[in-house]
Amino acid sequence: MGLLYVAFTVLCTVIGQLIIKWQMSYIGALPIGISPKILVILKLMTNFWILGALFLAYLASLSWMIAMTKLPLSYAYPFTSLSILLVFIAGALFFKEPVQLLQIIGVSLIILGICFLGYSK
Repeated sequence: MGLLYVAFTVLCTVIGQLIIKWQMSYIGALPIGISPKILVILKLMTNFWILGALFLAYLASLSWMIAMTKLPLSYAYPFTSLSILLVFIAGALFFKEPVQLLQIIGVSLIILGICFLGYSK
């Protein structure tokens, strides 16, 4: 049951990150100067999608707290690295981000590490 909470934590984290990336793609680079930056940040803080992403981060935190009552930290935490894999795949699919061989190797090594850590329990 504890791994379900970890999975929910990862899912909320990934979806929130994708929402933020999607909404920031409309903003582009931050403007020069403090006042214009503050205005952009205030606009973002009233954006429904950004607020939703922040709420997902809150849900992820709650789920993580519950997971910590059921699993050892050293066992559960490596599974949060799955968010790296999911964001990597989603970035390529949804945002057409380039995929390079070294990135694939790096993500594969992370997954291999998760498998070793998970198997050691």
